[in-house]
Amino acid sequence: MKIHCLSEKNSVLNHFLSQIRNVTIQKDSMRFRRNIERIGEIMAYELSQTLHYKTVEVQTPLGVKVTTEIADQLVLCSILRAGLNLHQGFLNYFDNAENGFISAYRHHPNNDDYFDILVEYEAIADINNKNILLVDPMLATGQSIVAVFNKLIERGSPKEIHIAVIIAAPEGIAYLEQNLPDNCHLWIASLDEKLNDKSYIVPGLGDAGDLSYGTKL
Repeated sequence: MKIHCLSEKNSVLNHFLSQIRNVTIQKDSMRFRRNIERIGEIMAYELSQTLHYKTVEVQTPLGVKVTTEIADQLVLCSILRAGLNLHQGFLNYFDNAENGFISAYRHHPNNDDYFDILVEYEAIADINNKNILLVDPMLATGQSIVAVFNKLIERGSPKEIHIAVIIAAPEGIAYLEQNLPDNCHLWIASLDEKLNDKSYIVPGLGDAGDLSYGTKL
């Protein structure tokens, strides 16, 4: 797996990362959602540099300009519900992408810390010979992303696989490396320290879905 960690260089990305972690700024859910979207836009720009391009001629009012456009067919897929804001950020830049949405959540069958991942809803475009962009704000254990990826490839064989997360734990990265193909690209805005005993990222930012849309039952 090829790993791209974007916060290693100072940029406005780190400014937005700081804000989504700040417990005071987090209280403004509209600002939190917008910052997640802006982070998605920055990550989309960085990822765009690895795509394939084709030469095109564009007619301007004064002549013809030879330039390039994205040649790859993209399928942008997010994990509900937390992935929606990040999805929109990517879609702002990859506006011709087809889209997919899958629900995945932690199910605690014994009402304790043990959980498995349930995938219950899916609406996915054709992925055959296309580039999958799978986005989710948090990479904690990695189980949700692997479960969703396995559901995706039941539908076909993608050309390239890109996974984009905002905050990742080392344990989640290791799990992806063990369970996903070697040719995957993993895009990380920020790498954090570890998981706690409840498998939440430390220092992290809390629950991205709750901060965006309110607490759930």
